[in-house]
Amino acid sequence: MHRQPLLEVLADYEVRHPDEASCARRIRALVMQHRNCFDRDCLPGHVTASAWILSHDRKRFLLTPHRKLQRWLQLGGHADGDPDVRAVALREAREESGMQDFEFLEDVPFDLDVHLIPARRSEPEHEHHDIRFLLVASGAEELKVSTESLDLRWFDCASHAQVLDDESTRRLGRKAAKIAAMGVSGADTRPIG
Repeated sequence: MHRQPLLEVLADYEVRHPDEASCARRIRALVMQHRNCFDRDCLPGHVTASAWILSHDRKRFLLTPHRKLQRWLQLGGHADGDPDVRAVALREAREESGMQDFEFLEDVPFDLDVHLIPARRSEPEHEHHDIRFLLVASGAEELKVSTESLDLRWFDCASHAQVLDDESTRRLGRKAAKIAAMGVSGADTRPIG
């Protein structure tokens, strides 16, 4: 079953983060109930993946002002049928930043979120069930703004509370700052390239 790897990731996440178990269960319910959960046309929502990107020195994080939502957000997007959410997060990081060389700090997600996307044109209101990974940029590449973004900007990790405007992204900032400050013992820092 193409959904089984994600179901296993979600079960593991629930054990590792019992305070976030309700979100993991909510995403797991969507995945179990909808064979097409990785496709945009799956309603009432579908799986997405995103990347919180830290600079090579882990002192800054990268955001883009999302064209449709008009907010500063981490890079990410639709799975478009791909059940490998880790690969989706990496693809989106590469497409939206123009950079290619990243390290995953862990093979597993460091955050999950379900958020509402407002109706727009022919697209009805729906939910994004977002699987989030923590990446580090190599520092050897320049940013390139894609057609999906208006801009890209690095922000100091200490400024996440001032820059981010909702609890979902503030939580990402807090988690990433904590991990970056600790150094990441036992994390997967294999280059992806």
